[in-house]
Formats: sequence, C-alpha cells, structure tokens
Amino acid sequence: MSTRFDPPERGPLGADVATVVTAPIVAPPSESAVSWGAIFAGAAAAAALSLVLLILGVGLGLSSVSPWSFEGVSKETFGWSSVIWLTFTALAASGLGGYLAGRLRTKWTQIHGDETYFRDTAHGFVSWAVATLLTAGLLTSAIGGVLGAGAKVAGATAGAAASTAGVAAAGAGSAAAAAPEGDLNYWVDSLFRSATPPGPDAAAAPPAPQAPGAAPGNAPMDPAAAPPPPRPMPGNGPMGDRREVRAEVNRIIINSLQGDGLDPADTQYVSQLIARETGMSPAEAQARVTDVQTRMRAALEKAKNTAKQAADDARKATAYAALWLFITLLIGAFFASLSATWGGRRRDL
Repeated sequence: MSTRFDPPERGPLGADVATVVTAPIVAPPSESAVSWGAIFAGAAAAAALSLVLLILGVGLGLSSVSPWSFEGVSKETFGWSSVIWLTFTALAASGLGGYLAGRLRTKWTQIHGDETYFRDTAHGFVSWAVATLLTAGLLTSAIGGVLGAGAKVAGATAGAAASTAGVAAAGAGSAAAAAPEGDLNYWVDSLFRSATPPGPDAAAAPPAPQAPGAAPGNAPMDPAAAPPPPRPMPGNGPMGDRREVRAEVNRIIINSLQGDGLDPADTQYVSQLIARETGMSPAEAQARVTDVQTRMRAALEKAKNTAKQAADDARKATAYAALWLFITLLIGAFFASLSATWGGRRRDL
C-alpha cells in the first residue's frame, strides 16, 4: 500500500488571493465659462426692442410738436421728454437682453456661487455691448437715415423761430461776404431813391390865371414863378448806363464791409453819383450815404449776432444730448448686468 500524498497546485499568490481590476477614471466634460448662444440671443432681442422703441419715440415726438405758434409742446418739454424716452428705451432693451443672456446660458456645476454671479454679470454686460454695436450699425443704415431725418425735423420744428433767424442771419452774412450784386440791391436802391416823388395832385393842379388883356398862350412869365430846370434823367449823365453806376456803387459797398466803413474819397464819390442821379444837393446826398451805411451795418451786425446765438444754441443742445446719451448707455450696461444675474438664478433653480 502506497503512502505518498500529492497536494493540489496553487497559484503564485495562493488559492485564497483574488485579483481586483479597477475601471479607468474618466474626467467630466469641461464646461465653457461663456455661452455665446445665449449672449447673441439676448443681444438680438435687445437691439430689436431698441429699434422698435426708437421708431415709436420718433412718431410720438413728431406728433407732439408743431411749427405754428402756441401749438405743440415747447422746446424744453420736448427735450426732457426725449431724455426720459431714451432712458426708458435703454432700461427696457438692456433688461430684456441681459435676462435672456442669463436665463439661456449653460448650467454650471461644481463652481462656487461667487463665480456663478460673476459669470452671469459678464454675460449681461457682453450682451449689452453686442446689442449696442448692433443698434449703432442699424442706425447708420437706411433705417437710421429715416430716423435721423425724423429727429432733424423734430428739432427744427421745436426751434422754428431760432432756426429761421439763423437761416436769415446766414443769408445776410453770405451776402455781405461774397455776393457780387444781387444781395445788396436793397441798400443800393435806398441810395438812389428819389428825394421828392411827384404827388398824385401835381398833374391835376389848375393853371394860373392870366393877366387882363393878355392873349391866350402869350402871357408873360414871372421869373419867380418859373419852374426849376429839369433834372437829369437816369442814364443820360456822363457816367453812362445806370446799371453800370449801380454796379459800381455795389462794389464800393461790398469793399467797405471788409473794413470799418467807406473811405472819405468813396463817400464823396458816391455822394456825387447820388446827387447827379436823383437831383439832390451834395449835402443831402452825403447825409443819405451816411444814413444808409449806418443802417446797413446795424442790420448786418444784428444778423451776425443772431447767427452766433443760433450756433451757440445748437452747440449746447448737441453737448447736452451727448452727455445724456452717455449716462443712458451707462444705465443700460448696469441694468443688463443686473438682469443677467436674476435670469441666471432662475436658470439654476
């Protein structure tokens, strides 16, 4: 009988040791900090709402003003109403764009609450920036041309009196500066007006009675009652055509506007022309030249001051509009960021 024992074969680690195989660790997908789809969606909505509200504001503004006196709102009321409407447009459009940018963004996990608040704020600000650039592009297009024309009409209608004065002043200034003949004809006509125009009863005056015994048609004429010699007719003097005389006086006046006034030699020469053409005495002609020159310079100075005042009013209006537009844009940026944080909190609920 055999007594040999063969034990069972064991593995290198023994029969009671099991091998554990672990699965590889897969990293979670990375989350982008910027949701461009949500940003562009909010910007498009904000730009569209801004355009709609601007068109509505132009319509309401044009319906509230009138070029007629005592009709429509005043310039101050129109200006403050425009500021209020622009502020409301910025709040409404920026709030809508920011809320959509925060509500439609990707939901972030495993980040701190402060980081979420910062990302939502950045989404709202970037959405406002894109909407602002998009709106500026629209306003410079054909639609912007329509809106700009409406705004110009509204501004011109609100300040109709000032604008009319400015246009008149500009016309007077250009007349004094470079007009050859046509624009100063009024003052030239004032110089050559007749001193004593014949009255309507001069031709109908009855003839003087004749002396007794005198034959009709052969009555002796009293030297004291004889009519004065006839005045020279315009255009028959040594200066030739009357148009040439007026053109020369016009050039003399234009040249005097570039300095302090007419030279003594020019004043004497123009007085001689006026005396020859109208039959006035040299003293009366010189007095007329001085009076017309004084009135003309006073009128031009008044037109110049009116043009300066209109330009200063336009400068102030432009400066105020730019400052209020800057403030409105800042308000829109803040409200868009705030609305984005609110929309982000609603998204994470």
